[in-house]
Amino acid sequence: MPLATRPPALLQRREPLMRGLPAGLIEIAACTVCVLASSSGTAQPSANVGLREYLAAVAERNLDLQAQRETINSAQAGVSIAGVRPDPQFNAGIASKELYGPNKPNASTAVGAGISFTLETGGKRDARLRAANSNVKLTEATVAAFKRQVDADAAAAFVDACRARAALSRKESGLNAMRDIARANETRFKVGDIGKLELAQSRVEADRFLTDVVSARADAGAAELKLATFLGQRYSDTFPGRAPDCEWQDKVAQEDVDSLIRRALDTRDDVRQAQSALANARDNADLARSNRSVDPTINVGLINTPRVNPIFDAGGNLTNSPDERSLALSLTFNVPIPLSRRQQGELTQAESAVTQAQLQLRSTLLKAETDVRMAYAQHEATATNVRTYVERVLGDSERVLEGTRTSYRKGASSLLELLNAQRSADEVFLAYLQALADHANATVKLQQSAGMQPEL
Repeated sequence: MPLATRPPALLQRREPLMRGLPAGLIEIAACTVCVLASSSGTAQPSANVGLREYLAAVAERNLDLQAQRETINSAQAGVSIAGVRPDPQFNAGIASKELYGPNKPNASTAVGAGISFTLETGGKRDARLRAANSNVKLTEATVAAFKRQVDADAAAAFVDACRARAALSRKESGLNAMRDIARANETRFKVGDIGKLELAQSRVEADRFLTDVVSARADAGAAELKLATFLGQRYSDTFPGRAPDCEWQDKVAQEDVDSLIRRALDTRDDVRQAQSALANARDNADLARSNRSVDPTINVGLINTPRVNPIFDAGGNLTNSPDERSLALSLTFNVPIPLSRRQQGELTQAESAVTQAQLQLRSTLLKAETDVRMAYAQHEATATNVRTYVERVLGDSERVLEGTRTSYRKGASSLLELLNAQRSADEVFLAYLQALADHANATVKLQQSAGMQPEL
């Protein structure tokens, strides 16, 4: 695969430092954080997938995140449940029935029907609604905090995929160099400059470099597969024909730590989660206080007593108490005696939850400030490491390698010295790749610690 030839944007502000490097190293270094060419061999940087676009797809498709979002739907349903008032109760039955017939012959059976209402007092319904709405906000903040962790893991996988692809390119470059040496040694062997043993050794070393390439190709494939785990489907299905865009820029390099801390305290998901938890705890405490008030019940009903017809004996004497039909209204008012309110358990628990939420908020604010300062220090340290590699280490390593190759072609160095120089240069470059990946991860961590959306 052809490699991009311009330095990555992350290092553009350090381009003067790279002017002294060998041309081949600049080409390889550019590949470190630039997207490799597509499968057709043509570089298409405009079609590549940046971290922001990748994380947007993760937010839309991640299965774990979708499962967490269902908790928001459940919490929103809780608002509807909280607004429900107590159902009225319908009651009907026999109001009175004479069980001793001789006492009242032909006595009528009175039936009654009525409805009862429970009157909520102490603002219970409003307190339930406030608690339910604050629970929705808390759930949303909890899901946002979960998404923050998903973004962090996905961004790390994205950076690792770029590092793995660049490492594969470096190993392929080393393999091509060893194959060139092996082919050159075949010519040198034919003219008698080297012996058969050295020719065989160069071929063996080329094959060993091939095994490194095979392993690096597997690592790059595994890194791309890991990208799919956050998407809920294969990466190629989400972004067909598009590679990760590894041309990174340091988005927070110009901001000072104090401004980042202020941003963090205003926008961090865990801070908002702690604030929402405190608001919900206070609403739950208000609900606990409201629930301590008793709810009276009003019963309204009608009692119907049928007509009682007169009964006469053989002498014409009235033997019962006749009566006309009666329809009577009943109204009762029941008030529970609040003996159970003498205990304060529910209120104590609710107030304890408020105190706990207050302490947790203070802890979260302190943790947010500490996270920003630690992430800022790590960011600066990794930036210094990258600068060190670009300013000195990479150039010196490649110059040693190029000099050893030239010396070997002239017969002034042994194959062992060349191999040592090649492996040393590869190790240095792979360490540089790791330093660059560490800096990208530190940048993402600093952005997240400051409440920013990860972007490279």
